[in-house]
Amino acid sequence: MKGTIDRFEGNYAVVELENRNIINVPKELLPVEAREGDVIYEENGVYYIDQEETERIKEDLHKLMDSLWK
Repeated sequence: MKGTIDRFEGNYAVVELENRNIINVPKELLPVEAREGDVIYEENGVYYIDQEETERIKEDLHKLMDSLWK
């Protein structure tokens, strides 16, 4: 399972999965450094942040924003 943290609501992270479905993941299952916009994945019940994918998406968004302002 792989998705992006959309936002936090109470004790849950609202995560959009690759298939565009939305799930709620209890915050205590996520790494403490997890933030909105982070790409996360789950293996055997343990959640991890995909740092490379998160950075790639952030760079793509910055490039898109820069192109819109030109």
